Amino acid sequence: MACGPVGWVYSHPVSNDRDMVDSGSDSVVVAAAPERCFEVASSFEQYPRWARDVKEAIVLDRDSEGRPSSVEYRASALGRSTHFILQYDYSQAPRRLSWHMVDGDIMRSIRGAYTFDQVAEGTRVSYDLAIELVIPLPGFVKRRAEMRILSTLKELKAQIES
Repeated sequence: MACGPVGWVYSHPVSNDRDMVDSGSDSVVVAAAPERCFEVASSFEQYPRWARDVKEAIVLDRDSEGRPSSVEYRASALGRSTHFILQYDYSQAPRRLSWHMVDGDIMRSIRGAYTFDQVAEGTRVSYDLAIELVIPLPGFVKRRAEMRILSTLKELKAQIES
């Protein structure tokens, strides 16, 4: 394991280069109620308006309560366009919103979650993410990608507080 920027910890299994997974987490306090945070975080069709790297988000399926359960994304990543489909889990809503990838082009897997905890100043939003790429990347490219991923939490905070 190696430490990365702002609380990210990267684990690299030694058993097989094909199984290399990078994971990390970060959190920020947002001046809003947890319900507002959950509402913005689960408004996936709005992501292209405020998440710089998300170019398109299309809801493919909804659950029995009308919430998006499967969303196709087109995003910029590592200097190219990537497509992937995420499946969302609302079983712990509105305290937690989690997801996993069901299809993608440059990633083998994505697992992540937002957690929303009430604190005196508003809500602590925690972001956990694990990504397994199809091909290994050089360290300097990974660091650049990690910084972009971390900026998503700052963009979410700005959108919630706007």
